[in-house]
Amino acid sequence: MGGPMAVNLVRAGYRVTGFDVVPAAREAAKAHGIPVAGSAIDALAGADLVLTMFPSGRHVLDAYQGSDGDPGLLATARPGTMFLDCSTINVEEARAAARLTIEAGHRSVDAPVSGGVVGAEAGTLTFMAGGDDADFEAVRPLLEVMGNRMVHCGSHGAGQAAKICNNLILGVSMIAVSEAFVLGEKLGLTHQALFDVASAASGQCWALTTNCPVPGPVPTSPANRDYQPGFASALMAKDLNLAVNALNGTGVAGEMGALAAHIYDRFAAEGGAGRDFSAIITEIRRASGKPARDEAAGELAPGEAPRKHSTRAHDDGSPE
Repeated sequence: MGGPMAVNLVRAGYRVTGFDVVPAAREAAKAHGIPVAGSAIDALAGADLVLTMFPSGRHVLDAYQGSDGDPGLLATARPGTMFLDCSTINVEEARAAARLTIEAGHRSVDAPVSGGVVGAEAGTLTFMAGGDDADFEAVRPLLEVMGNRMVHCGSHGAGQAAKICNNLILGVSMIAVSEAFVLGEKLGLTHQALFDVASAASGQCWALTTNCPVPGPVPTSPANRDYQPGFASALMAKDLNLAVNALNGTGVAGEMGALAAHIYDRFAAEGGAGRDFSAIITEIRRASGKPARDEAAGELAPGEAPRKHSTRAHDDGSPE
């Protein structure tokens, strides 16, 4: 997602220098006219703001502090640099990163995003920000280039808290929507009929009306592209486990969150990691004994009775 975000900043007139450890990401950036440095440290030269986006909190802290004898970003940046981290990490890790940044004489905002690659490309991301009022206002112009909604959620770490809660809702709701479509298939409903009812009734939600897990009703959903992400299942599994950490740390009895994390962990481990998180419907079909003929066709013909198939034994999906 960082690549399209950088492209939008360049188009808006900002001077951007990028770096990524993945060669393909560096080449893609160059193809869009973004100067690419030889290292993250080199990319900081002359920068007023450092925008980072990493897979985990450990990556953020290592990059900020340095690792394996290499200097970190905090020690290299000129005094008073703004550090804007758009990673999705544990709340406590975000607060630790902010504390280290401020102690090093810099400024800090955590601003995880929602909207996926499509939103990054279109500049329609939602940013959930944590940090001081003045620092949030300082980064707002950049956020407005990359997104169309930004919410200042509170102090350092509050952006991560909001993102984790949001994706807890999203993961659970996608599983529920997917189970409903598979049940509808078994009961002889067409996908369109179920969508037309649920999208205008109490079952309406983003997982249904924007990221619909079956092809057809929402032409722009990843289901129409063989579940190319989008938002990959591995990332959903990661975010749900962040939510479970927060649930456990606060003593919240979050049974649905723990179950959703278990389901996505298993799906990612069994080959679904690189597929859109809406592809969880394919696992529900498989576990339900759904015939491949119906999965490929997408729905039963009107009035066609579902055939009986044996279901092989598998675990019951309860949390470990």
